[in-house]
Amino acid sequence: MDFGLNKIDKYVDNHTSLDQHMRDLKRKLEQLNGLKKDTESEMSTELQPRKKPKAEVHIWLENVERINGEVQDLCGRIGESNALTRGFHSEDVLRSTREVEQLINQRRKFHGGLVVDNPQWIGQVLSTTTLSGEAVKACIEEIWQCLMDDETGKFDIVIWITVSKEMSIAKLQRDIASKIGVDFSGDEDETTRAGMLFETLLRKSKFVMILDDLWEKVSLERIGIPEPSVGSKLVLTTRSSDVCRQVGCRVIRVKPLMEEEAWKLFLEKVGRDILNNPEVEPIARSIAEECAELSLHKTSVNGLKDEVFQQLQFSYDRLKDGKLQDCFLTCALYPEDWEIEEEKLIQLWIAEGLVEEVDSIQAELDRGRAIMNRLVRNCLLEVFTERENERIVKMHDLLRDMALDIAGSRFLVKSGMMLEKAPDVQDWSKDLEKVSLMRNRWLYIPSEMSPPKCPRLTTLLLSGCGIDSIPEGFFTHMHGLRFLDLSGNPIESLPHSFSKCPRLTTLLLSYCKIVSIPEGFFKHMDGLEVLDLSGNPIKSLPHSLSNLKNLTSLLLADCEDLENVPSLSNLRALKKLDLQRTNIKEIPQGMEDLESLEYLNIGYFNKITEIPNGILSRLSCLQDLIVGETLINGKEVGGLKKLEILKGRFGDWQNLNMYLQAFHGREEPSQYIISVGDVERVGSWNRVGKLIVVGGCKIYTYQIMLPPDIEELEIHNCNLDCSEEYPLFSRSILFSPVSFSSLKSLSIYDCRNMKKLFSPNCVPLNLQNLSVSECEQLEEIIASEVEQEERGMVTMEFRLPQLKELELHDLPELKRICSVDALLVCDSLVRIRIVNCPKLERMGLNLPPPAPDSVSILIWPQEWWDSVEWDVKPLLKPLFWKPLFWRPIIQV
Repeated sequence: MDFGLNKIDKYVDNHTSLDQHMRDLKRKLEQLNGLKKDTESEMSTELQPRKKPKAEVHIWLENVERINGEVQDLCGRIGESNALTRGFHSEDVLRSTREVEQLINQRRKFHGGLVVDNPQWIGQVLSTTTLSGEAVKACIEEIWQCLMDDETGKFDIVIWITVSKEMSIAKLQRDIASKIGVDFSGDEDETTRAGMLFETLLRKSKFVMILDDLWEKVSLERIGIPEPSVGSKLVLTTRSSDVCRQVGCRVIRVKPLMEEEAWKLFLEKVGRDILNNPEVEPIARSIAEECAELSLHKTSVNGLKDEVFQQLQFSYDRLKDGKLQDCFLTCALYPEDWEIEEEKLIQLWIAEGLVEEVDSIQAELDRGRAIMNRLVRNCLLEVFTERENERIVKMHDLLRDMALDIAGSRFLVKSGMMLEKAPDVQDWSKDLEKVSLMRNRWLYIPSEMSPPKCPRLTTLLLSGCGIDSIPEGFFTHMHGLRFLDLSGNPIESLPHSFSKCPRLTTLLLSYCKIVSIPEGFFKHMDGLEVLDLSGNPIKSLPHSLSNLKNLTSLLLADCEDLENVPSLSNLRALKKLDLQRTNIKEIPQGMEDLESLEYLNIGYFNKITEIPNGILSRLSCLQDLIVGETLINGKEVGGLKKLEILKGRFGDWQNLNMYLQAFHGREEPSQYIISVGDVERVGSWNRVGKLIVVGGCKIYTYQIMLPPDIEELEIHNCNLDCSEEYPLFSRSILFSPVSFSSLKSLSIYDCRNMKKLFSPNCVPLNLQNLSVSECEQLEEIIASEVEQEERGMVTMEFRLPQLKELELHDLPELKRICSVDALLVCDSLVRIRIVNCPKLERMGLNLPPPAPDSVSILIWPQEWWDSVEWDVKPLLKPLFWKPLFWRPIIQV
């Protein structure tokens, strides 16, 4: 029984710490990939004829490529995990993190350049068919370098096998056997044939095996191919990066031809005679540029469309999952060459029911990202730009054409085509499931248009079309409609025919300039699940809203004139409620009954002063709580066991302490911004991280608890209420370097009656930014608690190895940073600002070695700089700067 409990406890610990471990892994992997990029740049500079990369460098680059693939697969597995199994991946994440750290340390040990002499350099290239394009030539050079990166010299044999998509192990074994002189009698089974091939290839030792046009993952062991080693190479050509990763190959992508290169190749293959016909040339150019004939669904010469689509559709078929395939097809609803925001696309998938529902918002998004990764890895989507927490994808024109070809009569897509009139009613067939007319800026729907009869239509996208009115009966026959997006249109009124859509699940009407909604508008929309009215000048909502028992998302952000909403007590299925930037002054009636609510956002600077006691404690499913300046009860918030994001205000230290005590060992939210007391400003509530801002409070001895994973702390306009001269970080703020190893940024502003900041044993070792200003009685940054005669003449050293920025501003009594015979060692310092600290006579800093532009020093006044004592004075000249107005602003 004890064993079972220990196992469960371990699972819970793994589950709750997984997100933190994943952030650590991604941060270190980003650092590793930066080193990889620098290494490849240095190596390309050093590589000359008769040179080759060092073996250790080559192995290191292969391992970096491998770990990238493994982490990507791990993220996919985590995203596809359910809530019960997700925590068991924690050990895999930690194992990958350790390997990334080892690779980072290994790179730093490379010495003496990255290449060596290659006495067996061949000095020639393999005979190949003429290929076009600079990108292709660069790709060939990279492949050649991979082939020649060890001591092999010349190979004994090159074995080229064209696999194709109709692959079988038996056929592949026979093809290899014919190339290397192995005779099969015909009676051998698969294992025997593999053994015969394996033995023969081992004897040859120096060989190149090329498996061309490989579509599926293969087992080298089953075929009989030895693992590549010194002297042997394996080359694959494939459309799926998963195939390369499964075998452990380095991935080299072939980029498409530039426009002029494509046109030149086209002329070489088709013949220049077509230029003699002025009618044919425009068509030929359109084929060379973007296969325009294919987009018009015409069969081109020699069945080009059928051949190309057959090749592309195999990647689609390999998904082998109906929902995955539907996710891919949905991408074709966007305009051609459209840059699609990953999160918006995932939200569309979620709304259409294509992402499996789980009990965590973050886990649901992770599942969506796992689907996205599958599509990218299978070359069905392309990552266009990638930044932190944001990814933009694109769909290639040919793939979009293929998707529309597969969807056939189920889709009507005229997005981004600058239409001025909606398609005629005869184009709205009864088989339609999805219609996209989005991004047609001046589209109008004729009032005389008959209502389209589309009973199977589930998704209708009309965003960004400039629609100012909709005919009254337009939605009469759309009984199956689930997702409707009219966002970004200047609509002033809505037709009553909306109520003829009982299966409508998603209604997006954001930023439409809707002034009012008829009283009975929602009366018959029993299936409505998502309602987005954000950004409209609505003053009130109809009471029929209260009857939407299946509603899961109610989005009212930026409805600045909205003062109240009807009772929410019947909306028991509601999971997401967004009221930010509205004019609502009180918590909506019936909110305490929303026991399924996962996301509550009433904004940062809202007009709701507090959430009454007893409400939050009933919202046990809350994962995201964003209430900004609104007062919340610490004990109630601490009892929310599923909380992932918290942004709100506690009225005093007692509430903060109750919040922390309520966790009982549980992990705090992965993101939080908590203000305590009367805070004048929080800076940006949109920051991502773990921040506490304190303002207008009295600070008593032994009073303050802080979460151990805090990253940023700001204390403003506070009074230290302590009879003795204890440092702030010792007796008042309960702190130890071990428990606060995550603290990166500390800002102290206008903290009265404080004479010392840190005690010697309470200095946060991983601090990156320190700002202290307008503390009129502060005398020491690090207190001198032990007299010199007690410890002899030994110089003490305090180390802040990560400190990058130090700001000391308007501190009239500051005498020293640390004691007379002590030094503060700052190896990473890049910016110092000392302003109006007249009594500071000694700068006990040990700075990093000077380098051009390595440290920025801002000083005022100049006389202080000339008189201050340095143990080692910086060689760089400071900038003398007198601020007219200054407030501490530090961000990690």
